[in-house]
This record gives sequence, C-alpha cells and structure tokens, in this order.
Amino acid sequence: MLQTAIHEIETSNELEKIINENENVMVCAGRMGPMCIPVYEVMEELESERTNIKFFSMAFDTPEAAPIRNAPMCRNFMGLPFTVYYKNGQMVHATSSIQSHQQITNILDKYFE
Repeated sequence: MLQTAIHEIETSNELEKIINENENVMVCAGRMGPMCIPVYEVMEELESERTNIKFFSMAFDTPEAAPIRNAPMCRNFMGLPFTVYYKNGQMVHATSSIQSHQQITNILDKYFE
C-alpha cells in the first residue's frame, strides 16, 4: 500500500466498481517516489475543491493495477506515475510522469467541467 493522504484502490474489482459508480474519477498509479509524490499532493489539495471528482491512488507494481498499466491510452508510457481520468466509466485521458498543479487542473477542467 502507498499510504497516501488520498483514498487508495487495492484491487482491480474495486477500481472497476469506482469508475462505474462515479461520473468523474482520477486515479494515479505509482510508487512512493519523487515523480509520484507531487501528483499525490496536488490530488490531495484538489480533493476538497473539486467535489464533483473522486481522487484515488493505486500501487503501480501490484498485478491489480493491470487495467491501468495495460490500457490502450497508456501503451507507450515510460515514466511513473500513470495518471488516468475516467468519465462515466470510460477512460478519457491519461498522462505519465510528473504533472504540475496547472497541468492537472487543465485536464480536470477539460474533461470534468
């Protein structure tokens, strides 16, 4: 487990349930490392501001993260974390590597507003 301040998804079944039961979901699949921690921190900040979006982390190295690691939108990703955005149960956007607060909010504005 990552033990971030945001809710953590532990299984692929839980991931599927969350994305199917919530309109707007952001999931950051990563590790506790220098490229991932800043993304978790931005998500923690945004969680109270963007109540229409559900924010989650997920451990990248577990077999349970396969639906994110193997997603077509993530096919050519090289760096962690893999951050994915779901709208109405469908992945609508994905990024890899560190993302700034502004980059993340731009994505959230584009897909979830």
